[in-house]
Amino acid sequence: MRPRPDVRDHHASHVLYFRHPSSLDHDPAALSPDHPDSPTRVLAIEAALRQADWLGCQPRSAPAATERELQLVHSPAHVHHLRELCARGGGPIDADTYVGEASYVAALHAAGGACEMVRSLVSGEAGSAFSGLRPAGHHAEPDQAMGFCLFNNVAIAAELAIRELGVERVLIVDWDVHHGNGTAEVFRRRSDVLCASIHQAGLFPGTGAVSDAGSGDGLGYTINAPVPPGSGEEVWLSVLEYVVLPAALEFAPQLVLVSAGFDAHRDDPLGDCLLEAGSFAQMACHVRDMARALGAPVGAVLEGGYDLAALAECVPATIAALDGAGVAESIAPDPLVTSRVAAHVGHYWEL
Repeated sequence: MRPRPDVRDHHASHVLYFRHPSSLDHDPAALSPDHPDSPTRVLAIEAALRQADWLGCQPRSAPAATERELQLVHSPAHVHHLRELCARGGGPIDADTYVGEASYVAALHAAGGACEMVRSLVSGEAGSAFSGLRPAGHHAEPDQAMGFCLFNNVAIAAELAIRELGVERVLIVDWDVHHGNGTAEVFRRRSDVLCASIHQAGLFPGTGAVSDAGSGDGLGYTINAPVPPGSGEEVWLSVLEYVVLPAALEFAPQLVLVSAGFDAHRDDPLGDCLLEAGSFAQMACHVRDMARALGAPVGAVLEGGYDLAALAECVPATIAALDGAGVAESIAPDPLVTSRVAAHVGHYWEL
């Protein structure tokens, strides 16, 4: 492994925030009226951040990913299909996923922002960062766009860190209310990436059963924690604290990435969970402290979240927590969900 800069002394650096105006040009509602993935999501987030003087973040322009970077995860055929579909003016990919002429460029910058974020983190420039671009990525599989996602931004960034930046172990924590099926599929047979997903059971895409722990060399390196509809902070934080974090500490990642969806908020129209902005801040505090204990930087990548007021609260709260605000508070173990998840995960990790 190539020597990696020590990031322990950089955890107090201001959070880097990656953005690009192309995120506003991808608009599925142009083809599907009332589509929830609107450019106003980014406008709401950035308006809240500006009002808070960017929370001291350093805004950075996200570069476009190269096709070589996209093909770290995706097939050439998938990249070609999306590029050509957008060049023809766009259209539907499936019942939920639509692209327009500008969507390909937006997707390039969403993936490129995640990649540039990882480069900045691994170099030691900062200890934490947030890539606030769209379209999201965690549903995109190597050969298939789906679930509003075109390219799998977090998976591309993780693979870049391993193949090109000398990182040997990456942890991906996915707290979107929907299971990140694409990310799980990319790393299913790998032991250098630990994928841990907390998500609502029974939602799209229907994957992420607690019994799915990966396969082959990756057996045990997939953690799925489906929670019942109506689950609130006590369930989500319990699973994180008593299952995901102990496994993560044993895995000892050198880089931590978060698929930061905010659709488990109580006001989100696509989920049925009961989290609030403070809940996401608490999850970020717990992940931050785990990463600091290991000397690993943390980068979050925007996924879902479709209530504008909730996004305007949740993203700044998460960024502030990553930058050191707040204390990670311990919670009593949930007696049902946490014990059920732990019974499966405990076969592979000391909990």
